[in-house]
Amino acid sequence: MKPLYLLAASALALTAAACGPKVPPARAALDCPPTQGDLTRTSASPDGKACTYATSDGAEVTLQLVAIQGSVDGTLSTIENHLLAERVEPEEAAAKAAEGKPAAGAAPSEAATAVDKAAREAAEDTKDVDVDIKFSRHGGVVTEGDGGTTRVDLPGIHIVANDNDDTAKVQIGPIKIDAGGESATIRMRRDVRLRGEALNPDKRGLRATFIYTGEDLPDGYRFVGYEAGGPKRGPITVAIVKSKSDGPDDHDLYPDVKRLVRKNGGV
Repeated sequence: MKPLYLLAASALALTAAACGPKVPPARAALDCPPTQGDLTRTSASPDGKACTYATSDGAEVTLQLVAIQGSVDGTLSTIENHLLAERVEPEEAAAKAAEGKPAAGAAPSEAATAVDKAAREAAEDTKDVDVDIKFSRHGGVVTEGDGGTTRVDLPGIHIVANDNDDTAKVQIGPIKIDAGGESATIRMRRDVRLRGEALNPDKRGLRATFIYTGEDLPDGYRFVGYEAGGPKRGPITVAIVKSKSDGPDDHDLYPDVKRLVRKNGGV
């Protein structure tokens, strides 16, 4: 009977190996439908690695396959640097403002995101308050000076709001916000499971969001950013978004961009 036991054990081992997580094939070309919600395709590259879309209000979306260079975080940082490379220098923007002229490519003040506005209102609410409150077990909330710096340090929530220079840094889970004046930067990056790997203990994919809004953007843009997703080994699907009209809280834009990225990125 021993040979039968050995044969059964071998069969179980082969079955388990066959049912184990498999590495999904790397995407070689994008699936760029003619329309995706409010997005209308305007062009597509012959190799299938890039396509462009536009919304009814003029927002521009470039969907592309991006190879990982070094690390996935380094690749995303390179994309961010490219998006922000043409910003107007603060000194130039200040000089233009002093002359009563908008800086080149300056966006109206209402271009600040709702997050930036909330951060500034929160800082305003703490003005003229001088308290020192600490929680020994679960973090604490500290306000330093008369309308100075407010710090919140709780599990999963970290906030530093400075009323003196109108800045705020917020981290809530994977979301990081850096707001100041009329500009704000929002980043979100988290590990996720790839499509078809719901039972895989390893999260081999990622999703990332980057949004920047400010008066120093060129050519009249109100915000720039990207939505990215895909296997960490690459290539990842990245949608570059630029808009001269509504900001990233425009619900007619971002859900459609996310759908395109998630479908092509397999996350």
